[in-house]
Amino acid sequence: MYSPPVDLSFKNIINVSVSESLSVVPRAGLRPLKTNSEGKHLSRSLRLNNNYITELDGLQFMLSHFLAQPSNLGWLDLSFNKIKLVEPVLCELRGLRVLYFHANSIWNLSEVDKLGELPHLHTITLHGNGIEQHKGYRKHVIFALPHLKTMDFSGVTREERALANVWHQCMKRRKDTKENLQ
Repeated sequence: MYSPPVDLSFKNIINVSVSESLSVVPRAGLRPLKTNSEGKHLSRSLRLNNNYITELDGLQFMLSHFLAQPSNLGWLDLSFNKIKLVEPVLCELRGLRVLYFHANSIWNLSEVDKLGELPHLHTITLHGNGIEQHKGYRKHVIFALPHLKTMDFSGVTREERALANVWHQCMKRRKDTKENLQ
């Protein structure tokens, strides 16, 4: 049985690769965190929300420091930080099912495409990022993440997925036509 999330929210973490971030003590919740004999947490969830994180270099090291089975991470909350890019380290989290990524600093919609490598990702939040301002934002994300069931706390319907596929084909044709005209 897994214990509740390891909660490192509101800890003023700036950089996940710095040794100071490894000395942070997780917040106590209503249910106690369970640990193994090495003192690592038996959790599949990590909260790093409401910090000042700008990049994720060192995330794997942090996961290994706090979690008994870092490869089993299924839920990651990175909301309310200052992250600008979807870094490759996120795509290495092959078991990730839920990613809270809202209220960061992502402006390039193509950053979301990188998360398409995650075979089990079914829930994501991206609202509050600059990408939300792009026309077709929701359709783009739904097309880019084929296993998505929930986006920005709203269910993804079959009809919406079909419309996203049609939208993508239209955008691709439009791009191809523009390139041929040049």
